[in-house]
Amino acid sequence: MIELLLALGVLPLTLPALSLLALTLAARRGLRSASAEPDARLLPALRVAVLVPAHNESVNVIPTIECLKHQLGALDRLLVIADNCSDDTAALSRGAGAQVVERQNDQLRGKGYALAFGVDQLRADPPDVVLVVDADCVLSDGAVAAIAQRCAATAKPVQMLNLMSAGENAGLKLRVLEFAMRMKNLVRPLGSFQLGGACHLMGTGMALPWALMANAKLATGHITEDMKLGVDLAVAGYAPQFLPQFRVSSAFPQDTGVAKVQKSRWEHGHLATLTEELPGLLGAALRTGKPALIVLAMDLLIPPVAFYFLLLALAELLLLVAAALWPIWMVAAALLSLAVLAFGLAIGLAWWGFGRQLLSARELLTTPLYALWKLPVYLAYFLKKRSGWVRTKRESE
Repeated sequence: MIELLLALGVLPLTLPALSLLALTLAARRGLRSASAEPDARLLPALRVAVLVPAHNESVNVIPTIECLKHQLGALDRLLVIADNCSDDTAALSRGAGAQVVERQNDQLRGKGYALAFGVDQLRADPPDVVLVVDADCVLSDGAVAAIAQRCAATAKPVQMLNLMSAGENAGLKLRVLEFAMRMKNLVRPLGSFQLGGACHLMGTGMALPWALMANAKLATGHITEDMKLGVDLAVAGYAPQFLPQFRVSSAFPQDTGVAKVQKSRWEHGHLATLTEELPGLLGAALRTGKPALIVLAMDLLIPPVAFYFLLLALAELLLLVAAALWPIWMVAAALLSLAVLAFGLAIGLAWWGFGRQLLSARELLTTPLYALWKLPVYLAYFLKKRSGWVRTKRESE
């Protein structure tokens, strides 16, 4: 009995690895079905509004606007929200042909506030679908029409594939970051959508029907307002859909220090969302038994992978020592060893299916050093030195 209780004590460390493996296996199956084109039926008089929140984005906003303009029809709108800008983002955006609204509020800062301000500008003449695109992103051809059609047809939020590129001749750290993002933004949502027909929202490349966007709780200071919004909508019965056939793309900062700051903000937000939203989401999943809520809870259960690796490695070492000294710990050590095996298998399968062109097998084996590089990020979170919304420094600055 005591052995069983000790084994149950390590179950919270085991479940994320099993979830990661299940999502990865499902993603490999889902990759084949994702190659098919989405339903291309044209919806009559479909109007799309694209919101582009921008804070001092004069370096990047023009390519974003030009990309979007080529995909918008006569009934569509492109609205740039120049939020607390001290540069010429607003002027450049107007010159490029976008509609621009400017917002200044030193106390209420962050993307959520900017989006809420943008939505308010649409209320007098609302569109059918609202698409959110960050000001440093470009979309693949046909993405606007495809995501709008899927969004209107399902009456649910839709998230297209969101990836960042390390660029040619990038160093190992940036390529590891790109592989980690592929796992989080491609492998896991592809798996969760294959298993339960849902994925988490990612902030850019996401579309919502006006009826949902008009009532969404956007004006918050939450670091990952997108993930929280997706969870809230899923619990309300509007689980976000995944559209991996179309992509929203951006580039990692080439300065690894800047990239680390950006990644820190994301991972602090992920940890905050996990601790704040997972209990409610798990409760809703257990009460309703809805596959969409179950897979979203499975995905949210997984901490940032580097952080989880550090936890597993430390716990496994301690339990192996404990089992060697006191046999009563053997069942718990065996269970955690199963988690380590599942975690390693998931990483290997994800690399084989989605990351071999980024990292060689030898480079993959060095990724534990990347986890150590991230250790100060996690210490800062638990020491309450948490990242709020801070714009990522651009290459020209």
